[in-house]
Amino acid sequence: MENNRLDIVNNARLPIVRAENVVKQVDSPEGTLTILNGVSLSINAGETVAVVGVSGSGKSTLLGMLAGLDLPTAGRVYLNGVELTGTDEDQRARLRAQHVGFVFQNFQLLPGLNAVENVMLPLELAGHKDAEQDAIAGLVRVGLDKRTRHYPAQLSGGEQQRVAIARAFAAGSGILFADEPTGNLDELTGKRVIDLLFELNRERGTTLVMVTHDAEIGARCGRRLELSAGRLVATAQ
Repeated sequence: MENNRLDIVNNARLPIVRAENVVKQVDSPEGTLTILNGVSLSINAGETVAVVGVSGSGKSTLLGMLAGLDLPTAGRVYLNGVELTGTDEDQRARLRAQHVGFVFQNFQLLPGLNAVENVMLPLELAGHKDAEQDAIAGLVRVGLDKRTRHYPAQLSGGEQQRVAIARAFAAGSGILFADEPTGNLDELTGKRVIDLLFELNRERGTTLVMVTHDAEIGARCGRRLELSAGRLVATAQ
């Protein structure tokens, strides 16, 4: 396969996400720090996968590698059949815009845009003609029909995360990456957000890859991948 190919490989037998011997190292005052060390995994379309492990085990770094937000020091990562390690940043950004949705712990909403404008962003990047209409429909689906013109500072944490979820699903992304989506929410609000996330994931038939420290949330996923000191040490159904 050519490294610059960005279209989806039409083969159901191929994993939608795959990592081969991924290593991530960074420089530090103490020398080279190895964050990921020889991680290999594959995720099929439609799976729900939790990435678990103690703080500092490399969970968020691995998620960034799989989503093409960062490149490994060594090894290969494939997304929809495209080898991310063989693409430049513009190509990876285009691939993410077309096929990937994100939900972050800190919501990552643009403060100068209201709720509907935040949800419209990936739609506009993907060239949708009815971006505003589709964005409003997404906000209605997550229960924010009365908050579409509110700015992030005017929304509670749970409401901001629901905007982020609507944005993640807005462009019909086939893969959703979530990084500690309840980390900044109280227990009750977090449960409601997770319920919504799984509801939408079932409705849309997307692939969900979620970093979480919450064992109960991890147990709701079809498979769990456990990291320890940058190594994949266990998998469980």
